[in-house]
Parts: sequence; structure tokens; C-alpha cells
Amino acid sequence: MQTQIAKINYLRIAPRKVRTVGDLVKGLPVNEAEAQLMNERRRPAKALLKLLRSAVANAKQNQKIEVAHLFVVNIRVDGGPMLKRHLPRAHGSASPIQKKMSNVIITLGVNEKLKPKFTIVVPKKVKVPPGGDKPTKAKKPHDAEAVEKSEKQQRKGFFKRAFSRKSGMDK
Repeated sequence: MQTQIAKINYLRIAPRKVRTVGDLVKGLPVNEAEAQLMNERRRPAKALLKLLRSAVANAKQNQKIEVAHLFVVNIRVDGGPMLKRHLPRAHGSASPIQKKMSNVIITLGVNEKLKPKFTIVVPKKVKVPPGGDKPTKAKKPHDAEAVEKSEKQQRKGFFKRAFSRKSGMDK
């Protein structure tokens, strides 16, 4: 069986938290796992989604595997190095703080019988030419004083307009 492995080292999230999200996608087809991670609100989901997409891209590019046949065989989350800090407490004591890191390894396998239930379409970013998104200026009417007054009022902040001392006078 063909497999594709991708890993991320030194992820600054505790392994316990990453494991809970990783267990959600273990054994799922790639597109379902991606959908699951996209809808997950917990912080590790973003990093795991990026790792999953990287593994899929590697399998597609390097081994010429059809993406529809890929599924998540295993996600292994190990503890990485720990940053040890101290928090000052009362009476000159200090309590330790452990800032934990994770090392995550994802393994994708191929199952030829697998049929995708749906596909995820990621919209491509389109570059807008400089100045292309700005609206064009309309021609000014003949009454220049009225235009100046309206422009001046638009420049004022909300509070200046709402709570000005002589609000009846500017209108």
C-alpha cells in the first residue's frame, strides 16, 4: 500500500489539545477530514488542516496519487520540547509554567475502492490590479459650496456629527 507521510515539529500547542482534534479525522477520507477540520473551532484544527493539505499536495505531486483515493491512516501527536518559565508568587516564591510543544506526524494511505461523498472547492485568490478596486470619481456639480460642505461633513467623525455643540447651525 502506498503511503504519504508529512510532519510538523515544534507546534506551540500542548499535545493533549492537538490529540483531541487529531482523533476526529483518523480513518476518514481526505476530503471528509478536510471538511471536519475546516468546521472545527479549536486552535489546533488550523495547523492540522495545513498539515493535511501539505500531505495531500505531496502525494499528488511526488507519487502521482489520485486525491479521491486518499484517506488518513494515522495521526501521531508526540510531545516536543518544553519551555520552562516561572511566575512570581507571594512571599518571594515562584510557580513553574510549562509551555508545551507538539510534534505531529500524519500518514495518508491509498484505498482504490474509496469514493468521495463530496468535493471541497477552495476559491482561488485573484490579484486586483493597483487602482482597479477604487471607484471612479464622479464629476462635481456646479454648486461648489454645497459639495464642499458635504465633503467636510463626511470627513467629520461620528461623535463630532452627533454631539456637536451647534448641530442645527451646520445644516
